Amino acid sequence: MSSFRIGYGYDVHRLTEGRKLILGGVEIPHTKGLLGHSDADVLIHAIIDALLGALALGDIGALFPDNDNKYKDIDSRILLREAYRLVHEKGYRLANLDSTICAQEPRLAPHIISMRETLAQDLQTEPELISVKATTEEGLGISGSREGITASAVVLLEKI
Repeated sequence: MSSFRIGYGYDVHRLTEGRKLILGGVEIPHTKGLLGHSDADVLIHAIIDALLGALALGDIGALFPDNDNKYKDIDSRILLREAYRLVHEKGYRLANLDSTICAQEPRLAPHIISMRETLAQDLQTEPELISVKATTEEGLGISGSREGITASAVVLLEKI
């Protein structure tokens, strides 16, 4: 295998009443949360897909199926740590992560540092190697209409 591997991940979840909004492992104060089998952390799900994709290990649905009750309402950080364990098992580590959350609301800028620190902890690295950006769709698309939130992530893995 190559010394470097690149992976891309994308996820989307619908906003709904009665759930906590968790992004990047951080609870964000908001009137709605994301609907999903787990805690529906759209950012972590995109990162997991990027990690798995970089090493051709499938996707989050294959590794953690949404019809398996052991993953019902599970903290996505647990899933992230397990996916990263597989990365290490294959002889790789994270070189860097670049990610974007697309949400019309709430305002995410005040939470970016906490997300970076939380993700760095789970990915056994420094926050300086973790980029989390937030944007809106200017009122367009699933996030612009406030129906949901999307996230994308790109990872670079390097051979240990």
